[in-house]
Amino acid sequence: MASVQWHSRGRKYESEWQVCRLEVSAVEFSDYHPLKAITVTDSKSRRSGRKGSTSSSSSSSSSVALDPLSSMLDGTDPLSLFAAASETPTLSHSISAGELGRKRREKEEEVGLDFEPWSSKRGEILSRFTTTEKLSINLFMGSDKSKASSPSSAVSEKVRTRLEELDDLEEGSQRELLNLSQQDYVNRIEELNQSLKEAWGSDQKVKALKIVIQCSKLLSDTSVIQFYPSKFVLITDILDTFGGLVYDRIWTMCADPHPLPESFSADDVNDTAKETCLNWFFKIASIRELVPRLYVEAALLKCNRFLTKSGIQETLQRLTAMIRGIGDPLVAVYARAYLCRSSIISPTVENETVSVPAGPDWHGMERLSNESGLGQWWKSGYTFKFYMVGMEVAPHLKDSLNKNFFDLLASFRQIHGESVQNQLVLQRVEIPIYLTLYSPAIHWILQCVAYRAPEVLLTEMMDRCKKLGNNALLLNSVMWAFRAEFVAARATDFIGMIKDCDEAGFPKHLLFASLGRSLSCADPPESERLSILNEAWKVITKVRSPRDYINCAEIWVEFTCRHFTKREVNTVLTDIIKHMTPDRAFEDAYPQLQSVINKILTYFHDFSVLFSMEKFLPFLDMFQKDSVRVEVCKSIMEVFIKHQQEATRDPVILNALLHICKTMHDSVNALTLDDEKRSLALLINGFIRMVSFGRDFEQQLSFCVEARATFCNLEPVIIHLIHTVNQLAMETRRVMKGNHSRKTAAFVRACAAYSFITIPSLTSIFSRLNLYLLSGQVALANQCLSQADAFLKAAVSILPEVPRTISIEGKQRSSEPFLLEFINNFLSTLLVVPDHPEQGVLYLVRGLLNMVQDYTWEDNSDAKVRVYISALPLLAAMSQESYLYTIPKVDSNETLYGGDPKFIAEINKLCETLIGQVLDHLKTLGRDEGVRRQASLAFSLFGCLLAHGDLRNNKLNQLAVNLWNLSHKHGFCETRTSVRTLEYIKHQAQQADMNHLSDMTSRLSLQSRA
Repeated sequence: MASVQWHSRGRKYESEWQVCRLEVSAVEFSDYHPLKAITVTDSKSRRSGRKGSTSSSSSSSSSVALDPLSSMLDGTDPLSLFAAASETPTLSHSISAGELGRKRREKEEEVGLDFEPWSSKRGEILSRFTTTEKLSINLFMGSDKSKASSPSSAVSEKVRTRLEELDDLEEGSQRELLNLSQQDYVNRIEELNQSLKEAWGSDQKVKALKIVIQCSKLLSDTSVIQFYPSKFVLITDILDTFGGLVYDRIWTMCADPHPLPESFSADDVNDTAKETCLNWFFKIASIRELVPRLYVEAALLKCNRFLTKSGIQETLQRLTAMIRGIGDPLVAVYARAYLCRSSIISPTVENETVSVPAGPDWHGMERLSNESGLGQWWKSGYTFKFYMVGMEVAPHLKDSLNKNFFDLLASFRQIHGESVQNQLVLQRVEIPIYLTLYSPAIHWILQCVAYRAPEVLLTEMMDRCKKLGNNALLLNSVMWAFRAEFVAARATDFIGMIKDCDEAGFPKHLLFASLGRSLSCADPPESERLSILNEAWKVITKVRSPRDYINCAEIWVEFTCRHFTKREVNTVLTDIIKHMTPDRAFEDAYPQLQSVINKILTYFHDFSVLFSMEKFLPFLDMFQKDSVRVEVCKSIMEVFIKHQQEATRDPVILNALLHICKTMHDSVNALTLDDEKRSLALLINGFIRMVSFGRDFEQQLSFCVEARATFCNLEPVIIHLIHTVNQLAMETRRVMKGNHSRKTAAFVRACAAYSFITIPSLTSIFSRLNLYLLSGQVALANQCLSQADAFLKAAVSILPEVPRTISIEGKQRSSEPFLLEFINNFLSTLLVVPDHPEQGVLYLVRGLLNMVQDYTWEDNSDAKVRVYISALPLLAAMSQESYLYTIPKVDSNETLYGGDPKFIAEINKLCETLIGQVLDHLKTLGRDEGVRRQASLAFSLFGCLLAHGDLRNNKLNQLAVNLWNLSHKHGFCETRTSVRTLEYIKHQAQQADMNHLSDMTSRLSLQSRA
């Protein structure tokens, strides 16, 4: 291809803008709107199932919004089909009986959202009640006579053999595992649980029962009394597993040939299932010891439903009376807790639904049964059932819960009896610690009794506590169990009862902690709040143990923050510092101290108030551990960013938050993860955004200078500060309306100096490039020509430092796309940058192109040539009489040169050099197997010539035709793009000054790939 002389096409930007502007068309307002829901008619047809009959259809019309997904699926979707299938009452016969039992059990054990299930207490009990003493397990190993029986044995022989097996269990060999650690003990119990499942799965039902009895016997052993609550949790897990297995087995026997209905009765159960159920209860009745017989029968309590309508009621009464025979009060209270648990998860015998007319509201419910407040209640306008852990509270279950609790009260004095005291002396356990062992069981019993109970029941409980001596333990459970609103309304009464309690038995600070939990959820009467706080803090401040003190004080901090001002909160913080500072006690209480901070931040969002507390910052100084200190600082900054609505210049807030942010920044080291750095940088940037000194721009710049020195290790913060200073310079320009005074001109130059000094400290090459360009644009907008020139020259000078690959989110990516994007932005800026009088014509453009020429590009890359093609529109724009865009009060080259022929000649010469480089590269691609790349580049250069070249020049015109043919030579050019380009050329040819395009159009042909 012969070399050509470049001539830029003369542009009239204003007229082009008028032609290209979209036409304004009148909009006809009608009922149609693209966002309006479409009304469709939904026609449902029902066809008869008889063969050959005509289908009769019935249509129903409804106005619904048309859903494109539904229309594609003929009105149905898979999720709806699955949901409908799951709600179908009829079950497929292919479903296994075990699956039926599992689903039925899950249905029965659904828990109300407002009832805390036992499972949520399990982990806390296991972690709280531990021991370092050695434990033991007694194992009774019986013989396996069951294996000798044959299928042809008579039923009576079968029963006799199994009874002998149970006798063998009682009289068999005994093996005792001694000196077990707590973990070994837990592992052994888990092994027994697994053995139970394996025995059941291998149809060794009697062996499974033996394992359950062995485990149940362990619950009568209190030799290591501090571990008893955890032992109860582990053993009852096995009992629950056994009860579920037996219930599922009997349920599956009832499911043949058809499953039982949702609300079945004993009449629906077949004889085989009833016989099996009775057989299990006969086996349990043969257990000689009281405790294992009681626990195993309680585990199978809900199986009574298969036998008689009143079976559960009668069994509950009998088991409740049996517990009175247990002499150890600790063993007895946990037996009552398990019986309440078993009765609560049992299905009901009677299904009673109370329908009532609309009443005032939920809190206006009235009691239908006056027995201890556990009757049925009505809610306004609804027909509903009162559920307790997935079941209706039938009257017989209510009586069982009440009797268990009243029996507990009757035996409460045993706790302080001589036998218990002797046992505690032997095990060296103090009374306060011993009483805490009762808490989980009594909490659970009272939770069941108090669930959705009225205030009347709480009044009754408080009266019983007053009549009962040494009632601190019971009083503590009452405050835990009842609704916080009820307790808060009687807070003064509870404080009086707490004062009357014996300090030696149950620490008063634990009672105040329980009261504080209720008051943190509900508000007491306003007139009593101050007296409540004073009475509580009189007791709390006298607690000598730092651990006990902070556990209680942490709870009452929330009450103080909810209802009082910074004065009272500051007083509380003073007292906490006083108690936790000696002997560095705060080092063992970081979680509680963090909770105190979080509660204060929850209620105090005005940071001017927060930091005006004298003891808030000294309180923060107690966090000496770096990791904890940083977490606390992060929580403070998160609240500030979330709730601070307006920018601030308050020196108290700024100094405090600057100190907090510096603490976060100083925690960064070489081992800090990138995610943690980003998290800290986001919080610090959020703080910087909220700092504003209004029109005092110099003070704002001084703050940025201080912040740069403070946060030098976090690159995102430095980048944000540079953006802040650039924004400050533009804000100054806006205020001065572009007419800078001597003072503001000096200020914006100071802003430019800040950026110029700060940018080199960044490690990210593209951050430096983009900030140099942006800062240069800001300097140019503020008429700082020498500063803008320095920024742009600095950007050009670091281009060789750009690596071939960069790391993005941990992955290596090619840097070429990012570099090309930057160069294009840079070229668009150069249009308005005037030449330096001492540097020559187009010195920045030439410097950039020289850097591009010398840069080491990737192999088989066309990036350099694409930069050359991108430079042609810039050079063409520079040769126009008036530029497409300019900066106010900045003289661009159009003014400096005024269309001087020598300047235009320099531009044309540079364009010819660039075109020559592109054509040489196209020839290289023709020799190699790069025809697809050749076609793409040729078409790009053709488009550039068409838009910016003067095609009236024959050589330039011929070059454009040759490039078109080259791009279509091998058929790699997109046909749709080519067609639209031809249409555009034809349209342009119709204009008066574009007649030369008509001849060129006739020489442009579309070629398809062979």
